[in-house]
Amino acid sequence: MNTPSRWFVAGALISTGALAIALVSQHVYDMQPCAWCVLQRLLFVVIAAACVLGLLWRSHAGRLSAATLVLLTSAAGVAAALWQYFVAAQTLTCVFTLADRVMAASRLDAWLPEVFQARASCMDAAVRLWGVPYEFYSLALYLLLGAGALLLMRGPRRPAAGHPAGAAAPV
Repeated sequence: MNTPSRWFVAGALISTGALAIALVSQHVYDMQPCAWCVLQRLLFVVIAAACVLGLLWRSHAGRLSAATLVLLTSAAGVAAALWQYFVAAQTLTCVFTLADRVMAASRLDAWLPEVFQARASCMDAAVRLWGVPYEFYSLALYLLLGAGALLLMRGPRRPAAGHPAGAAAPV
């Protein structure tokens, strides 16, 4: 398996694992999600799907498209996690926020309520695990996935024309 394929497999597993942890937190440990929580779940699903796309669409353009989608979605995840921590966690309700509107427009909260339905206010959903705000774990994963996508988009370094592999190209 080549490096891009390994990266896409790892990205899909990380994203799916993040969703699984969120569902265990909700259904086993009764940590009910707010609208920003479920929006971040949706973003992990989109990243996993983009990684599968990158595995299936093996051309350079396909892999570049998939990595770009992962990068953009990861950036949205970083923004959502930061917004959740700095703004939403200080408010009593997430109703009519961007996250609430996106989830309502997607209809996923009605189709898969056990996964995508917000069941707590943003303030009530503010939880810490080992002293770290829960959304910071998502933030770290989004940063990791985004960095991986950037590296994948950059691709392997090729020597400049006329220079043997390993030789430095003129500056």
